[in-house]
Amino acid sequence: MTYIDVHCHIDMYSDEKIEQVIEGARKNNVDTIIVNGVNVKTNRRILKLADKYTEIKVALGIDPIDALKLTDQEVEDEINFIKKNKGKIIAIGEVGIDLKWSKELKAQKENFEKFIQLSIDLDKPIIVHSRNAEHDVLDMLDRDNCKKVIVHCFNGKLSLVDKAIKNGWYFSIPTNITYSEQMQKLVDKLPITNILCETDSPYLHPQKGQRNNTPVNVIEGYKKISEIKDMNLKVVEEKIKENYKRLFVK
Repeated sequence: MTYIDVHCHIDMYSDEKIEQVIEGARKNNVDTIIVNGVNVKTNRRILKLADKYTEIKVALGIDPIDALKLTDQEVEDEINFIKKNKGKIIAIGEVGIDLKWSKELKAQKENFEKFIQLSIDLDKPIIVHSRNAEHDVLDMLDRDNCKKVIVHCFNGKLSLVDKAIKNGWYFSIPTNITYSEQMQKLVDKLPITNILCETDSPYLHPQKGQRNNTPVNVIEGYKKISEIKDMNLKVVEEKIKENYKRLFVK
């Protein structure tokens, strides 16, 4: 069996630590790791890491809070950088809206819209951050008729999920599903055809209170989904691989 982590930030680790993380992933058959950019600096670092490690796939974007720190021209410059590197990336992300750390909804919506259009123009999946803004985010994606969507670490009302399922969107389930009732309820509601797995490394460790999560722990997410869905682990692995291919492999 092989495993896929569709959302992490292992670029936050030192080069030495990343070497160890990739080695651990290889030993445990985690063969696809999508590392998400959040700003100008991380976008460039991730591209370099992908040149070194075949397991690493690249998603480039600007986190909603980081985007607020930039001028409109600086955001446009980074979008142009992403366009120039479109052949090296697999998705646009991490982008979206975050109303926990900023209430500037109008500016965040404007920035998010730019990345939605970028994902449509490049025909790349968009990996979405929606903290405390789930309704706004899903409404914007629906209005723009987005087809290739991954909703990262969804913590909104479960009643909002129906629209996403209807649209064929995916939810990436983090490794804290091992103890998060919200994530467990989400997986129970979702068809297996709408599920992907993530670690959000170095965050959301499967053991509550632990830090320094790594992609190898994505396996714990698979196991918990297997338990909730009462499905064989091998079947879960196969279904998630099918979902990944449907979304990312042309």
